[in-house]
Amino acid sequence: MRCWIICLTLTLLAGPLALPALAADLSATENQWLRSAAPVLAYARGQGLPMDIIVQPQVAAGLAPLAMAFVAGRCKLVLSMRGNPEAQATLDRIPAPLRDAAVELMVAHELGHCRRYLDGAWASVPAGFVPKLPSGLSDEYREAFGAMMEARREEGYGDLVGLAWTQMRHSGQYRLLYDWLAALRAQDLIPGSHHDTLAWVRLAQDGATLSQAGLFAGPAALWARGLQGAN
Repeated sequence: MRCWIICLTLTLLAGPLALPALAADLSATENQWLRSAAPVLAYARGQGLPMDIIVQPQVAAGLAPLAMAFVAGRCKLVLSMRGNPEAQATLDRIPAPLRDAAVELMVAHELGHCRRYLDGAWASVPAGFVPKLPSGLSDEYREAFGAMMEARREEGYGDLVGLAWTQMRHSGQYRLLYDWLAALRAQDLIPGSHHDTLAWVRLAQDGATLSQAGLFAGPAALWARGLQGAN
């Protein structure tokens, strides 16, 4: 992911994120996402994570409204929301009482990607785990399938971090948000595809399994347990 024309960049500095001063430069949808995401962004700042918020001002139809990139040692939380109806539609599909907490879950998911990048662990697996690849594939398809499985594993970890955040900050809503995420992942499911994370999500029905060792360590342990089930 990179900005392909020009970017509005908000850096997570030591002080509060100056969203009010930038509000006029942002769309209503962008402001809504960022207001809901503020607790996660404040956590990232408090942890000293090298992360910037990138708001793409050009038309971004067809792109994921929210994504994480890693450039020159810094994580980039990328909002691609202008001319992209999916950005508002995503919010509108979330039940209103869950909307802010669900956005926090999604941003925490991206924070999980950031942590894996910073740890130099992106696409890596624990020692002894051997991913299974179908036989009979050409080299091209074998490479593409392997890349898809790598992405799926990272998405699984991201979902667990999102759920760990939910347990830490919104434990009273955990079951509702868990059910929302599980239903989202089951919708139009293509087994084994990039966002088929249910092998991991199902391990987290009890949020307490995630939050006992912090935001990242608890999900990492559960993610490792789920690898065989997703293989």
